[in-house]
Amino acid sequence: MQVSVESVGNLERRITFRLPSEGIESQVGGRLREIARTARIKGFRPGKVPTKVIEQRYGEQVRAEVLDGVLRDQFNQAVRENELRLAGQPKIEPGDAEGDELAYVATFEVVPDFGEIDVSTLEVVRHTSEVTEEDIDRMIENLRMQRRSWSAVTRPAQSGDAVDVHTWSEVDGERLPAEGAEGGTTVIGSGAMYADLENALVGMSKGEEKSLEVTFPADWRVQRLAGKTAQVHLQVEQVSEQHLPEADAAFIRSFGVKSGEMDQFRADIRTNLERELKGALMNRLRREVGEQLIATFGHVEMPPKVVEDEARAMLQQQLDQLRRNGRDPGQVPADAHQSFTEAARKRVLVGLLVGEVARRNALVLDPKRVNEHLRLIASTYEEPQQVIDLYRNDPQLMSGLQNRVMEEQVIDWIAERARHEEKQLTFQEAIAPQ
Repeated sequence: MQVSVESVGNLERRITFRLPSEGIESQVGGRLREIARTARIKGFRPGKVPTKVIEQRYGEQVRAEVLDGVLRDQFNQAVRENELRLAGQPKIEPGDAEGDELAYVATFEVVPDFGEIDVSTLEVVRHTSEVTEEDIDRMIENLRMQRRSWSAVTRPAQSGDAVDVHTWSEVDGERLPAEGAEGGTTVIGSGAMYADLENALVGMSKGEEKSLEVTFPADWRVQRLAGKTAQVHLQVEQVSEQHLPEADAAFIRSFGVKSGEMDQFRADIRTNLERELKGALMNRLRREVGEQLIATFGHVEMPPKVVEDEARAMLQQQLDQLRRNGRDPGQVPADAHQSFTEAARKRVLVGLLVGEVARRNALVLDPKRVNEHLRLIASTYEEPQQVIDLYRNDPQLMSGLQNRVMEEQVIDWIAERARHEEKQLTFQEAIAPQ
């Protein structure tokens, strides 16, 4: 096996492998003979399948597996011997072979040189918070709101009522829609409708109509009305008032608390809120540390292919989210990922720095922390043990969990050693989107 390493650019490297095909074929032959001893193929007795049949059936697959294993082993050895730190996955392609040999070329990018990483110079705000009894009360009210029922009333609409309303508008001399009206239901005070229209419903009763002039904001979701002043016609079809269920034993049992006891219900809610709060505070800390790392090391060149791959992944996430929300993203330009390049660059920078901090300081994954995270994830399901078993039996799921836990460990390690101040937040402030 001949291996050569060369620099293609500042952060790009190329490894060329040259190996005799005879060695590969020897391993392939050995694997095929092992298969022949146990293979069960219709028309042949076990262990008596002709070599030619085994080759036809399994040869291509075995050859690919052997070659993949040899290249992976040799690549990893070359990386270790040359003290290379990969920033992304290598691309391995056939090379120019000479004579009775095989040649492959691995192209990849390496981690840039960050120089000294002194985390003690960073300034981090570490947010703290706790779940209060008022937060639990608020959650119980939210749960009651989720289970509310409605009944029609004849009185005028007021805040909190659900109103079935038909609307049509006139803008620039054009009627929208051209015929009929658009129907919908809104709860007054929910913000589902434009505020001026929602407020206009207060005091209206079933069968009443009203017209008003409304100026819509420039970013209004209905493009034809965005930034325009329109005459909007409202017609109330029905007014309904809400009825909240009592937080009694039956209500509590409907949320899986078999005892129906309020104390246990509140304890379960506290556990759930504390889990949510812990995740929110870690996200804030991750953001704080990330911003400091970007400000300090933002000048360092990032591996362009890794950044491009991350930008494409971020674009795909956005497209997937649009589809989940029932929106068609339409035709996506080939260069659409470029709008994510700067965000992707920052994400790659922080990710590589976190890895470097872990490597330079010999930080290792804490198994106890992994188990805690796994139990927290499993606790949100009806059968926690099944979820735990799923993760433990799926290397990909477990690897993803371990990577997240390791990142949090490093973020905590950096924050503890940085210059930091604590800032107390309410629970609502802490979980609010950043």
